Amino acid sequence: MKKVLFVCVENSCRSQIAEGFAKALGGVKLESYSAGSKPSGKVNPDAIKVMREIGIDISAVKSKGFNDLTVKDFDYVITMGCRDICPFVPAKEHIDWEIEDPKGKGEEFFRKIRDLIKEKVESLIREV
Repeated sequence: MKKVLFVCVENSCRSQIAEGFAKALGGVKLESYSAGSKPSGKVNPDAIKVMREIGIDISAVKSKGFNDLTVKDFDYVITMGCRDICPFVPAKEHIDWEIEDPKGKGEEFFRKIRDLIKEKVESLIREV
């Protein structure tokens, strides 16, 4: 099983959506986590809503920082496009998905981002 960390700035939208998909679709291939460089302390309600629409409930998760992670050794660290804002986390492989932050851009944009993240998570699962 590969350990993957999804990273965005606030750990409230993109990385939470990615972790939700990885847990729902990753089966025995992925052990997934998420964190942010400046965690907001809560998951964005639009992220919760658009994930719930497709049967994945992320309402109980919390926005967290790197110090909150119990695991420190990852096979993959995947950043969502935060570039220099995201600190370096050791991993065997670093990937940047360059996904635009949907915060404040409405539910339709959240759905587009959700679907894009789903495609990328499914591709990751096929590769591992």
